Amino acid sequence: MKTKDIQELSVAEIEKKIRDTRAELLDLRLKKQTGQVEKTHKITEARKDIARMETIRSAKIAAEKKSA
Repeated sequence: MKTKDIQELSVAEIEKKIRDTRAELLDLRLKKQTGQVEKTHKITEARKDIARMETIRSAKIAAEKKSA
């Protein structure tokens, strides 16, 4: 997911995306352990997406607190 797309989302939507991506990451890890995953780069992409979303979410929360 692109940074620009994430920035357009609200904090609640970002949190939902984080939960979904974490579930996807867990599924990918389990499949990797059993040898069912062919595209292992998806695990790295999911980790980076989660980090990107967490960073933007915390920046939005800080901006809300600062403006309030």
